[in-house]
Amino acid sequence: MDFLKSAVASIAKGPAFPYSFGDRVDLEQSAWTLHNGTKREDGSKCSIFSFDANANRSGLPLAKNAVRKLRTLRHPGVVKVLDAVETDQLIYIATERIAPLTWSTKRKALSEESLKWGLHNVAKTLKFINDEATSVHGNIRASSIYTTESGEWKIGGLDILSSMKEDDAIMFSHGSLVPDIGRYTPPEIASGGWDSVRKNPTHAVDSFQYGILISEVFNGGFSGTDQVGSTKNVPAKMQTSYKRLTHAVPKMRLSVGHFLEQGTRSGSFFDTSLIQLSDGIENLGLKSEAEKDTFLTELERVAESDDFPEDFFKVKVLPELLKAVEFGGGGPKSFGLVMRISTKLSEEEYEAQITPVIVRLFASPDRALRVCLLDNLPLMIDHLNQKTVTDKIFPQMVTGFGDLAPVVREQTVKAVLTIVPKLSDRVINGELLRHLAKTANDEQPGIRTNTTICLGKIARNLGTSSRAKVLSAAFSRSLRDPFVHGRNAALMALAATAELFPEDECATKMLPAICPSLVDKEKIIRDQANKTMNIYLERVRKYGQSLPETVLPSPETGAGSQPSTRMGTPQPGASGQWMGWAVSSFTNKLSSAKGQIQPNGDGTAPSPLERSNSTPPANGIPARPAPQPAPSAPVVPQVSSGLRHVSNSASAAEEEDFGADWGEMDEDDNAADAWGDPITTPPRTSTSHASKVSSSSSIPYDDGGEPDFEGWLNAQAAAKQQSKKPLPKGLAPRKTTPKPAGPSIKKTTPSGPKAEPGKAPAPAAEEDDDDWGDAWG
Repeated sequence: MDFLKSAVASIAKGPAFPYSFGDRVDLEQSAWTLHNGTKREDGSKCSIFSFDANANRSGLPLAKNAVRKLRTLRHPGVVKVLDAVETDQLIYIATERIAPLTWSTKRKALSEESLKWGLHNVAKTLKFINDEATSVHGNIRASSIYTTESGEWKIGGLDILSSMKEDDAIMFSHGSLVPDIGRYTPPEIASGGWDSVRKNPTHAVDSFQYGILISEVFNGGFSGTDQVGSTKNVPAKMQTSYKRLTHAVPKMRLSVGHFLEQGTRSGSFFDTSLIQLSDGIENLGLKSEAEKDTFLTELERVAESDDFPEDFFKVKVLPELLKAVEFGGGGPKSFGLVMRISTKLSEEEYEAQITPVIVRLFASPDRALRVCLLDNLPLMIDHLNQKTVTDKIFPQMVTGFGDLAPVVREQTVKAVLTIVPKLSDRVINGELLRHLAKTANDEQPGIRTNTTICLGKIARNLGTSSRAKVLSAAFSRSLRDPFVHGRNAALMALAATAELFPEDECATKMLPAICPSLVDKEKIIRDQANKTMNIYLERVRKYGQSLPETVLPSPETGAGSQPSTRMGTPQPGASGQWMGWAVSSFTNKLSSAKGQIQPNGDGTAPSPLERSNSTPPANGIPARPAPQPAPSAPVVPQVSSGLRHVSNSASAAEEEDFGADWGEMDEDDNAADAWGDPITTPPRTSTSHASKVSSSSSIPYDDGGEPDFEGWLNAQAAAKQQSKKPLPKGLAPRKTTPKPAGPSIKKTTPSGPKAEPGKAPAPAAEEDDDDWGDAWG
């Protein structure tokens, strides 16, 4: 019982129809009611025509004829039917989403170019109906024309469309039942009825009504028979042919097919860019390369102008271009047009139509297409979400960093600036930096320069923990680039990122790295180096003003624990100050020098050669070069000066593994390898070698008449052993390897014997028993 009730209820509501009705659309001069609708299955848009037989019983044969003709007459210029349901009471027809043309013509919202394009489409459809289908439409007017979402004009209103091969065609019996048809009928029908259609050419009725349509769309409406044949607002090139369409004699009327042929001639009224493009866009994939290039050039010119229907490019042209790019070999030029047209899409339309194609195109191995994608990345990046960029586009994009073509590598580096806001921190500080480290060592100087510029601009996107280390290593390397613009880019990047470095690194790393550029051979480098240097100096000076005056304890707090060291009285000149400081440092201890002069700890008498050559010259006179010892003279190991030295390897910059990991740069002494010219460290002489040399013949040492402090120093050492008191820092002897005993050399007069000829001179050895050099360092 419940089943019967539900069945009866469904029948009472109407036939089963898989579409939902939406808002009603105003429709003039029609027995149909038009609604916007959607398909229940997928929510796609559609339009729904409905006819209620109970309200208009006399119009039911016309409605059924329209359904039958819409199903059988398939042409791109006729409204496309999706589905239809027909009963004795109701008729539903679901079609593509359309709107009445009268909405636009009454407001005169269409340009002349668009009007010609629409009339051209209607003319092609009428030619097919009259010639190929041997039929007569009989109801051509603005209210029977509809526009699609792409802006194309399509013919509807097929209520009395009849084939001239049918003896019982509905036009002959019910033609006068069409609403307001009398204003649009030609003179022969007005006088002889619809049966007169049989006696005249097939195109006669439709040609006359097509002429009225031309006047109606150019003037915004049709007032009556007085307007027929009027050339007001009709384009001048079209007027002659237009008048022949509305000729009073049916056999003298120009057929729509001939009107179309005259209009498409070179320089005629239908010879427009928009019409040519609409005809050529559908077979774009079939054109040759030359034809395709010519077509795309013309399409680009039309797209830049305002005389084209925007909806046509969005709905009709864009899908065809996407197919040509992805499957038909449209190439970069087609994709450039896609990007230009896609700017007019909404976010939902962009994500549905453009984003999937972009993702697939980035996987293409075509280099020209990849460069085009990278060039147009700024136009598409705002429409792409972070997940799509990180997971789908960036993994394909990074292949360009190692491509064999330099143009691909360069465009990939430039595209980093556009894509980096959409990347995660993990990707930026990991994979992206590894690829940029490789391009920083690229063989092409332009790519190296652009990598430096790129790093400077994305510096604030890098992780704070490793940012300073990465940038200092990269920019220091670029400062030594033989390409002048590469060095200039490094200096400009350093200036732009100065606030990202800690102040102590600015003083200890960045300023020493910039200094060599101050004497660069190129003036632009020197000028930029001065600007960058001033920025860092200003920052370091401000930081220095914020530091305390000293970190040492005050003299009052340290007086009880350690005796203060008395500074010598400053002497005139730099050399005098140094001498006064050094002499006064040990004269403070004269009172503690007691006892007799004793031999050295190893039992040998002190040799004049063991005197430290760090003793300042007396009276400010420069010391003479020390005579070279004979092979028998003992060689004293060198004393470390505390200064940093760098290995003089000519290939240090070349062997630096810069591209492997910028973060591995040594922050202490090893960092000097990346900044300045290397300094040579002389090789040290081993103790065993000194022992061998001391076994040779000895030559007396000429001290040039200088005071002999060596005996006094040995006496001081003996006194220290007796008193067991610790000496102040700087006079305490270091523990060294015991030296072999050698013959003592007596002090000689200044005119001592000369060194043997032919013996190579050796540098004077430094004293290893004191640390005066530390005070000067």
